[in-house]
Amino acid sequence: MGATVLTMGATSQWTPDSLRVKQMEQQITALRSSVICAFNQLLDLKDLNTGVHSTRLAEWGMRVGQELGLDEAELQNLEVAALLHDIGKVGIPDSILKKPGRLDQTEYALMKKHPEYGWAVLRMLPGFEHAALDILHHHENFDGTGYPAGLKESEIPVVSRIVSVIDAFDAMVSSRPYRVGLPHEEAVRRLIASSGTQFDPAVVQCFLSFAQAEMATVFAAAGTSVTSAL
Repeated sequence: MGATVLTMGATSQWTPDSLRVKQMEQQITALRSSVICAFNQLLDLKDLNTGVHSTRLAEWGMRVGQELGLDEAELQNLEVAALLHDIGKVGIPDSILKKPGRLDQTEYALMKKHPEYGWAVLRMLPGFEHAALDILHHHENFDGTGYPAGLKESEIPVVSRIVSVIDAFDAMVSSRPYRVGLPHEEAVRRLIASSGTQFDPAVVQCFLSFAQAEMATVFAAAGTSVTSAL
């Protein structure tokens, strides 16, 4: 009798309704992945370096998030935010994105709109609402001097604080047509110097704890070298 009960219990898990639910969950997961990949390819079309940069950030971000104890939902949002944090730059003219010199005040004001553009796009997609907010705030500063909302410390979503650190570091070490990436020591120095003002100190400490051991690989991917000169 006991065996019969176990068999019925096992088969009850695979009723037509439960199978349909499972199939729908798989379809939603596949759709989510497809949307992320499509947007990431759009970034590649806009600027090849941006797409590679976003993939690198996702790998780093997940490691930092796991070390800091983020839950599964936060880690999923972190992956999306790291991959698509620059999606709003599709709304910024190439004349600004690829300008070799310093941006003027008007150009910089427009460039600062890209987090809002990214939020406006992603918030329309079911399941991406939280990631959209994380993208909106990834240029906030820990001391409240960032944009667009001037949030500070714990007011800034933890995912945004993580993306802020790894985005800045990757931008510093990556070479561009108009400049050479910073050497490892200088990039680390700048991260530490801005810890507590621009960046969350806990995130900086966590990121550097593993990033410094992997600099050769990181710099090769970024198009420069650990020993490159300023």
